[in-house]
Amino acid sequence: MHTQEIIDSFKSIIIQISSAYGTGTGFYVKDYGVIVTNVHVVRETPEAVISGKLIPQTVSPVLFYDFKYDLAFIRFPEGIELPDRKISRLQVHDGDRVIAIGHPFGLKYTATEGIVSKAKRLQNGLNYIQIDAAINPGNSGGPLVDYNGEIAGVNTFIISGGDNLGFALPSEYLLESLNEYFPYLGKTALRCSSCLNVITEEKIEDGYCPECGTKLEIPKSKDKEGYKPAGADLTIEQILESLGKDVKLSRRGPSRWEVEHGSAKIYLTHSENGFIIGDAFICRLPKQNIGAIYEFLLKENYDIENVAFGVNNQDIVLSTIIYDHFLTYDTGLIELKSLMEKADYYDNYLIEKYGALPRITDNEE
Repeated sequence: MHTQEIIDSFKSIIIQISSAYGTGTGFYVKDYGVIVTNVHVVRETPEAVISGKLIPQTVSPVLFYDFKYDLAFIRFPEGIELPDRKISRLQVHDGDRVIAIGHPFGLKYTATEGIVSKAKRLQNGLNYIQIDAAINPGNSGGPLVDYNGEIAGVNTFIISGGDNLGFALPSEYLLESLNEYFPYLGKTALRCSSCLNVITEEKIEDGYCPECGTKLEIPKSKDKEGYKPAGADLTIEQILESLGKDVKLSRRGPSRWEVEHGSAKIYLTHSENGFIIGDAFICRLPKQNIGAIYEFLLKENYDIENVAFGVNNQDIVLSTIIYDHFLTYDTGLIELKSLMEKADYYDNYLIEKYGALPRITDNEE
């Protein structure tokens, strides 16, 4: 198969996964009816936000945790049909060409090509596939694909500071884990890292494996509500809820949110230095009439309160900054509501009045 043909055949089953702890990649396995990813992507949470080319953004429960193999399975939404992509039952060999597909740094459907540097590289007691195809944060949980168009492994980790030193869990481990869980499909369970038995939620005895006595903890049991924000993050999420936003769908990692309001997209970040930054990307500078737009933006910056215009390359951005020590629900509500409403208004106004260009959206093609 040709490279582009393989990539195109996988796009519809590649899933973007996000939670309060970060983002990553997953993929749908039709024969087993689940989305596969890494445990370290979902971070032991009971649910994750999933979205794909044919899957609207939604919250779905994590069904299974295999900590030994760093695998997690997420429930696939009902009523959606996706194609079947086979898991290879053959081992790759040194020098085989492979493709890593995923969402590194949130860049959707990124594919990198490389070769198998070492078909069996012992790491943490398991034989991983070492590859030179570039993988980065956000690739974790995505498929490693061979040139038969089959899933050869699960992209799992890199060696920090290394030059294209990536590692994928081989398909044989993935199949083993899928087959172990399949009789319990739909139930919340984990695989004991000591005896490797699948233990469902109701079979855990006082927090211990009934087979070998190892201490176990299913995230769903530990915390029915999952992630609980605190401090300024809690206040931000309370404000977003009052503005009609779904905070679970908005989370993009630790202290990061992404929401849409009308035609504008707003990114919120609570930084470690104590500043809450809201950037609304609205529209883009045109090739003509730029001077008139700049004059208007400068005048508006003098007149408007709580927000300010800026230009990042071609993007026109409306921003606000709040120091978290001064954040209260009431003050934050005023500022974030103002940012969202003004962003939606100015987006359309600048396009209609000054010929600004609509912002580029990710069409996920």
